[in-house]
Amino acid sequence: MTMATYTPAPYSQGLAAYSNGNGTSGSPSYSSSGNAVFVPADQDFGGALEILKTGSTQRLRYKGQTPIEPGCYLQVKVRVKAVSGNLPSVRIAAYAAQSGGAAISGVVTEGATTPITSYGDVVEVSAIVGIGNRAGVDMIWGRTAAYGHFGIDSLGQNGGVVRVDDIEINDVTHLFLGERMSMVDVRDYGALGNGTTDDTAAFEAADSAANGRTVLVPSGVFRLNSDVTFDTLTKFEGTVTMPTAAILLLRRNFDLPNYIEAFGDEELAFKKAFQALLNNSDHGSLDLGGRKVALTEPVDLQAAVPNRTRYETRRAIHNGQLIAMTGGDWNTTTITAQATYSPSDSRTLKNVANIANIPIGSHVSGSGVGREVYVRGKNVARGELTLNSPLYDAAGTQNFTFRRYKYMLDFSGFDVIAKFILHNIEFQCQELCSGIMLANAGTIFTVRDCFITTPKDRGITSMGGAVRGCSLSGASSCLLKMTCPFLSAVRLR
Repeated sequence: MTMATYTPAPYSQGLAAYSNGNGTSGSPSYSSSGNAVFVPADQDFGGALEILKTGSTQRLRYKGQTPIEPGCYLQVKVRVKAVSGNLPSVRIAAYAAQSGGAAISGVVTEGATTPITSYGDVVEVSAIVGIGNRAGVDMIWGRTAAYGHFGIDSLGQNGGVVRVDDIEINDVTHLFLGERMSMVDVRDYGALGNGTTDDTAAFEAADSAANGRTVLVPSGVFRLNSDVTFDTLTKFEGTVTMPTAAILLLRRNFDLPNYIEAFGDEELAFKKAFQALLNNSDHGSLDLGGRKVALTEPVDLQAAVPNRTRYETRRAIHNGQLIAMTGGDWNTTTITAQATYSPSDSRTLKNVANIANIPIGSHVSGSGVGREVYVRGKNVARGELTLNSPLYDAAGTQNFTFRRYKYMLDFSGFDVIAKFILHNIEFQCQELCSGIMLANAGTIFTVRDCFITTPKDRGITSMGGAVRGCSLSGASSCLLKMTCPFLSAVRLR
């Protein structure tokens, strides 16, 4: 855009283009106000507008629409001098407009005030305006800004006479871009980064405008209330916050290190990256990037992807470490309750006391139960628990103990997970927790070249039928406490 696009018409072309109101269409102009005149030969300014101050805030606004565009910053500059009468203070001021012409509420429309202290002295006032929340920008108007009507305000007692040089508006975008010309800054598209304002639309606009350039998320905390997809490279200096259900998809740099930069928290980043993995068709695997992710509690993988309860498309997680941290939420939940078992209904416990507090996935023990029996489902209203296998010799009513072990990766919230691969991951349980709890059902779950070291209770557990088709290979097979009722279905390679 050329300089002429921004610079208002000179006063010499007529005062009808200048308003003593807000500058909008229909606002009064200085051509008929009776308190202004064009001075063609001022010694300091050449042509100048001479105004007698008659209002508490004497306005001067250019009635033309000066465009405000994403990524563009304008400096409005005016030179003023007092000629006679009371000495005023002056400032840059404007009317901030949306595309339909309505005023933008809640934004700054005035620059700093400068007093005029003597007659004949030239005082220059200036202010920078733009969409983005950048240091040095005096008027931050946000992504709804379309144009402005610019000029000055004269403040103070009435009766003074000032002369005003032609208004000058310059593109000073270079002051904010510098060496980052190859980047698109989300602030230039209205992102505030204050942790509360929804910056979703600004992120989407920045991605659309990038056109092969990198999108920069600068320092700050950026709230995103809805899904955001970046089709271009991203660089995070600040962090983002999102609701659990909202998805952040980094198509060009989809790996855990970038999600850690985006969210600033390893556990949360892992969950959001897993969520994106199951909600896009562009990537078949999540690379942990060799990172060691410290966990303070089990990762409930279905809770991280609340829009899905089953997934049967090939996906993989690989190349990293998960380590359980002391002081985390790893304590086994233990419930003892009376229940009745009948061999004629071999996978059901009935009349279960305290059933609401018994977690699905709990290991069942008691007289005649047998090995590796788990709670697969429950019906609280009927007081019934569904088991993954029959009990050995437990007919009748007795007390059973239900222990819900804590697993680093817990898939049990999924009804079905199939064609899933864990590859080249070390699970450092540190005798605090167990390794992996499989989903309720699913085929072809592969654990390849993984280490599950020092698990507290279990290495891999299936509470249902997910272990059928489970494949273990490499180092996995020699370091697991493998616990499942279908051991014959597990192939060790």
